[in-house]
Amino acid sequence: MRSLDQARAVCEHYHPGLLKALEEIPYAEREKPGSPVVDLFRRHGGVGLLVPVEYGGFGAGPLEAVRVQTALGSLSPSLAAAACMHHFTAAMLYALVGRQGRLTPAQVDLLHRIVPEQKVMASGWAEGRTQQNILTPTVTAQPVEGGYRLSGSKRPCSLSASMDLLTASISVPGADGTPELALAIVPADAPGLSVHPFWGSPFLAAAESDEVRLEDVFVPEELVVRTSTDDPSRLDDLQTAGFIWFVLLISAGYTGIGSALVEDVLERERGGVAERAALAVRHEAALALLEGAARAVQDGLAGEAAVAGTLVARYTVQQSLTAIAAQAMELLGGLDFITGSPHAHQAAAVRALAFHPPARPAAAEPLLRYFTGESLELA
Repeated sequence: MRSLDQARAVCEHYHPGLLKALEEIPYAEREKPGSPVVDLFRRHGGVGLLVPVEYGGFGAGPLEAVRVQTALGSLSPSLAAAACMHHFTAAMLYALVGRQGRLTPAQVDLLHRIVPEQKVMASGWAEGRTQQNILTPTVTAQPVEGGYRLSGSKRPCSLSASMDLLTASISVPGADGTPELALAIVPADAPGLSVHPFWGSPFLAAAESDEVRLEDVFVPEELVVRTSTDDPSRLDDLQTAGFIWFVLLISAGYTGIGSALVEDVLERERGGVAERAALAVRHEAALALLEGAARAVQDGLAGEAAVAGTLVARYTVQQSLTAIAAQAMELLGGLDFITGSPHAHQAAAVRALAFHPPARPAAAEPLLRYFTGESLELA
């Protein structure tokens, strides 16, 4: 299928051999707990996709990143979900590089080591709670001499088994004593950090989405990113950029699952010509909207307009994918289902996009206010 071939070509450009390596593993093996897909991602340079060139990465733009995620989702929904968490974290961290707010020497050193050492970064933000903003702190921070003691948990936390670093949103006292958002960078081997079983679903099981607990974990001040007096808006801008990246990348991964289903229908010539064409048109329309949102961001759209545009694309894709999957399964037929093909697993997995925040009910009122001329404020 032309659109999926285009996505594969972009993925092959940045990560030569990754798709072939994934295809060589039977689908059931790819998607089960303990799958090697995250290790393959690391070994094929997946870590550096959104890292700027000057830091050893590829510096891919939003459209290219969406296409890479689409290609990954077509072969491994679990890897696409896990990779999204690393990529949106990377996009947020490296956005700090271009800001006037100063980075500590430890932060600069860390940013230079991510790609050479292929460090995988997990997200300790509020991504697992459907009615919550992904950037809301889920970890408490107690100021102590030289840094902070962190306590709390993130469940589910993708990449929990493979992560080298955990980034977590925390609330710290500001200059005037009022709480302000900060970002803590926690090494995976920090004393007090532990991983516990949590994920019980057979879908997306290879994304390593178990519970990460922090029990009195010390993080030095130099590994905490805060708002500075000379650049008071940098974390606000960082949050917006991270949110946009998350919505684009997670939507693209699930779109890839739909792409795989549609491609199989077309290649097997299942159903009538009109039915196949209707299925393909519905899929291409959803993909075009998502890629259009990515192009707009790549061309400079930012702030509330970019957030609204990506959310419109995400919710449209979300609604379309369930219909696409159902129609594809019907056309592929009962024998395909009975014989245990991956298609039933893929068709069920696309529904998980609805569980990633912000859920449609949570965003409905803020979007309506924005559409009628007010500010867009997500809770």
